[in-house]
Amino acid sequence: MKEQYRIFGVELSPYSVKVRSYFRYKNIPHEWIARSEDDMAEFSKFAKLPLVPLVVSARGDAMQDSTPIIEEMEQTYPEPAIVPHEPALAFISALIEEYADEWCNKHMFHYRWWYVPDQKSAGERLARGMRPSAADVEVQAMGEMIRDRMVSRLSLVGSSPQTREQIEASFKRLLEILEAHLASRPYLFGKRPLLADFGLAAQLYECSTDPTPQKLMTAHAPNVTAWAERMLNPKLEGQIETWQRLAPTLTPLLRDEIAGLFLPWSAANAAALARGEEKFTVTLQAKPFTQETQKYHARSLGVLKARYATAKQHADLVEILTATGCHTYLV
Repeated sequence: MKEQYRIFGVELSPYSVKVRSYFRYKNIPHEWIARSEDDMAEFSKFAKLPLVPLVVSARGDAMQDSTPIIEEMEQTYPEPAIVPHEPALAFISALIEEYADEWCNKHMFHYRWWYVPDQKSAGERLARGMRPSAADVEVQAMGEMIRDRMVSRLSLVGSSPQTREQIEASFKRLLEILEAHLASRPYLFGKRPLLADFGLAAQLYECSTDPTPQKLMTAHAPNVTAWAERMLNPKLEGQIETWQRLAPTLTPLLRDEIAGLFLPWSAANAAALARGEEKFTVTLQAKPFTQETQKYHARSLGVLKARYATAKQHADLVEILTATGCHTYLV
C-alpha cells in the first residue's frame, strides 16, 4: 500500500499547485490541506519555515521547498518519469524549471500586486482561504491588510515603476513563444509532462486566475491557458520528442528569455551577493533592471551550475546552450 501524505498548501501559491500537480500525476495518495488559521498549529508543528507547500508523510517526516520535494519523491516514485533519459533534454527541462521558479514568479507577483483589480481579487481570495467561515466584512478587512502588506513587497521581485515594462514585456514574450510551441503538443516536450511543465505551468496558472494577466492569456494565448489548466491534472499521453522536433519553437525560450533575461539577472544577483551588496543593477536587453539581492536565488544558481558541470560532458547539450547563449552563464 502506498504511503499517504498531507500537502499543506495555498491555492494562490504556484509552488503549492506545482507540488499538488506532481502528486496527482504520480497517483501518490495525498490529502490537500488548504492552509487556514484553523490548521496553523498543525502546520507549525512540522514547518521549519512559514512557507508553503509543506508535505508531511504518514511517519511524520516533513519536506518544504517545491523542487527538493519533487526530487525527493522522485526517488520513491520514479514512474512515470519526469526526467528524460536523454541528458540534453533532462538538463534543458531543469533549466526551464529554474527559470520558472526564479524569473516567472516575477510575472505572477508583479501582476497580482501591481494593478488594483488584481490586488483586491488576490487579497480577498487569500483572506477567504485563511478564514473560510468568516463574515464577508471581516474577509474584506483582512483582504485589505494582506493587500497592503504584499504591495509593499513588490521590490523583492524587482517590480518597480522603472522595471514594470520589462517584466510585462517578458510575460507577453513568454506567452507568444509558448503559444506557438504548444500549438502542436500537449506538454512542453511532447506527450508527457516533465519537470519543466510542473514549474512553468504553475506560475502561468496563477496568472490565469488574476484579472489583468487572465485577459492577456485569454485573448492571446489560448494554447497556453489550456496547458496551464491541463497541468492541474496532467496525464501520460505518449512519449517525449527529440530536440530536433522541439528546437524550432523551444529555442526562442532559451535564447530570448533564459539567456536574454534570467541567467544574466541571476549571475548579477550572485555576484552582488558575493560583494556584500544589498541591491544591484544589471543591464537586461539594453535596459537597467534593479533589485534587492536574494540569497536563495544565488544558491539555486549554484545548484544549476553544478548540474551543468556534470551534464556538459554531452557535446549536444553544450552545442544547444552555446547556440542559445546560455552556456556563458553556466560555467
